[in-house]
Amino acid sequence: MPGSSRLPVSLRETFNARKSSARGQIVALNVDVLRNIVFVLFLLRWTRRLFYQLKGRGITGSVFDVYTSVRRTLYGVFLRLPGVRTKVQTQVADTILKLERRLVQAAPGVDRTITLPVEGWSEERVMKALTDLEAMEHTRWEDGRVSGAVYHGGSELIKLQTEAFGKFTVANPIHPDVFPGVRKMEAEIVAMVLSLFNAPETAVGVTTSGGTESILMACLSARQKAYHERGVTEPEMILPETAHTAFRKAGEYFKIKVHLVACKAPSYKVHLASVSRLINPNTVLLVGSAPNFPHGIIDDISGLSRLAHKRKLPLHVDCCLGSFVIPLLTKAGFDSEPFDFKLKGVTSISCDTHKYGFAPKGNSTVLYRSDEYRKYQYFISPDWSGGVYASPSIAGSRPGALIAGCWASLVRQGQSGYIDACHKIVGTRTKIEAAIREKPELAPDLKIVGKPLVSVVAFLSETLDIYDIADAMSEKGWHLNALQSPAAIHIAVTLPIVAAADKLIADLVEVTEEVRERERKRIAEGKGAKGAVKGDTAALYGVAGSLPNKSVVVDLAKGFLDTLYKA
Repeated sequence: MPGSSRLPVSLRETFNARKSSARGQIVALNVDVLRNIVFVLFLLRWTRRLFYQLKGRGITGSVFDVYTSVRRTLYGVFLRLPGVRTKVQTQVADTILKLERRLVQAAPGVDRTITLPVEGWSEERVMKALTDLEAMEHTRWEDGRVSGAVYHGGSELIKLQTEAFGKFTVANPIHPDVFPGVRKMEAEIVAMVLSLFNAPETAVGVTTSGGTESILMACLSARQKAYHERGVTEPEMILPETAHTAFRKAGEYFKIKVHLVACKAPSYKVHLASVSRLINPNTVLLVGSAPNFPHGIIDDISGLSRLAHKRKLPLHVDCCLGSFVIPLLTKAGFDSEPFDFKLKGVTSISCDTHKYGFAPKGNSTVLYRSDEYRKYQYFISPDWSGGVYASPSIAGSRPGALIAGCWASLVRQGQSGYIDACHKIVGTRTKIEAAIREKPELAPDLKIVGKPLVSVVAFLSETLDIYDIADAMSEKGWHLNALQSPAAIHIAVTLPIVAAADKLIADLVEVTEEVRERERKRIAEGKGAKGAVKGDTAALYGVAGSLPNKSVVVDLAKGFLDTLYKA
């Protein structure tokens, strides 16, 4: 165009080339900067993790953790080697087959039923089949030969529970307007249990299907509270290694990292200094047991409470096994330790009403200091096409009949009934403990674990194989609980055991003498003492070989669970 000027072509090309080069350099510079930022963030993240690992476990503990992990991995590789894998799989299959033969037994007089009958059975036939199924050969819990497992308050209470069931068979608390009586009973159950644990006026709670669900809900609540109020996205919780395994289940279900703290002899209580060192910005929950399942020991809840309150963290106390015994120890005339809402650091408690509350199985409670904790376990969906949906716990529909059975049990027993039961149960535990500590036939070889105060007494041996004693007691018709780490046996006293305690002690004396005599013969024959079981012995619920990698035990446990569903 007239009057316009144009750069020479060569000059324009040079300018554009330099412009493109500058842009490329800027992009490259930005990529380098971004890469460096990502690397620095990555470095900070892992430095932070390393810092809290060393702070929590120390150098020695961290090295041991690495050693354990490497050892477990290498052993897992060894188990997968062709020749080894085949042999292990064969042995696991044989063990599961033996288990199947023992558990999957026919009921005399009852047909195997794997499809719906074409025509419904008569009422008489159904009742006969139920009677035959009830009469199948089993360990005689009725005679007090089973540790724990069956917690009931007598035949009269069972009769009352059955009648309560009948009145509310179709009831479902998800419909409080349809079943107002169930809503009332459920609220009153929570209120009655709260009163046992010295709850403040602000305290709240819910009923659940059992101790595991109560623990799951407490962990979920703590996780959600930390996420919404502190922005924690990688939650961690700290618990004694003796805490109920439901906490580990919660860790797996809800992706909460679990830190286990040792409970060493002689107290077998959680080590508070170790708990304190493990606390970091991702910690969402501290845990204590009152008492724990393995040994019946009450953790130092006062110490945990002070720590939780100081660090502004929730503290959950698991009283599922303590149930209605531990809050009534003092009133029944026994020693106790602080464990409940009187301690200002305690924010939640789980208590099984279906244990020493003698309610039908399928009843428990989880209690909170205030709704500031409970609200985080609720599930609410406001925009579902089926309508606004809200549930207080894992289940949606729930059996109102179980709530009725629980409520009937609580009001029928009353405080006086539970205090009387506490006196009998803890008195019997004391009797068994004294026999093991003092009887000359038992004291030299059996040692009580810690200082139990509630319903469970555990004992181990440093001179005999404790599992030989467990097996021999089984042969005499007793079903006791075998433990691991350390190898031990525990007895959870129930009302049926109260009447059988003298026989249990007499059989334990006889069995211990037999095992001791076999040990003497081994030494006399030059075979060497078998001695105490050492190491990390594992089992489905207590006993198995010492294995650094537990994949074999997992396979056995899975086989056991599969067997339960074989018709």
